[in-house]
Amino acid sequence: MSKTRLKLTYNSPVILTFAAICLVTVIVDYITGGASNRLLFVCYGQPNYLDPLTYFRMFSYAFGHANFAHFAGNMTLFLLVGPIVEEHYGSWNTAIMMGATAISGGLLNMFFFDTGLIGASGLVFLLIILSAFTSMKKGEIPLTLILIAVLYLGQEIYSGIFVTDNISHFGHLCGGVSGIAFGAVYHKRKFER
Repeated sequence: MSKTRLKLTYNSPVILTFAAICLVTVIVDYITGGASNRLLFVCYGQPNYLDPLTYFRMFSYAFGHANFAHFAGNMTLFLLVGPIVEEHYGSWNTAIMMGATAISGGLLNMFFFDTGLIGASGLVFLLIILSAFTSMKKGEIPLTLILIAVLYLGQEIYSGIFVTDNISHFGHLCGGVSGIAFGAVYHKRKFER
């Protein structure tokens, strides 16, 4: 009787690499007393467009987190649904969707808000919505997709209007809307082939 050896696999390179970068940024931010976040990982609303770091922060904010609790909260869902999404859509498509979502969220925050944006919450919402598309078949819309969209996006719209807190509900909405758009376009093209 031979023993089967188990080995660790880097099963989701985009998701795992992103999470590792986020972990490093949280540790560095702790060591620097918050200086690294302020300098590199907060997308400021109404920024100085002459500052070259403004354009880096337009997407780098997604790697930064306010503290370890913020990081752990985001990464719990990110690591839960991310590998499912990456397996379904492929690593390249997942990276493109994440990058486009981060940049669009950063741009919209820079143009329309005067607050800072930090964290991967928008990307978590993107992945949650995209995960609901994974069971989609031609001519069908999964009820789970509708329920997730209504519950998550409805909660963010309500919170954005009626709740005063330090959470970027707009960033969450941007991720959710991106998930709907990318999922719809991906599956439309898939079913047209």
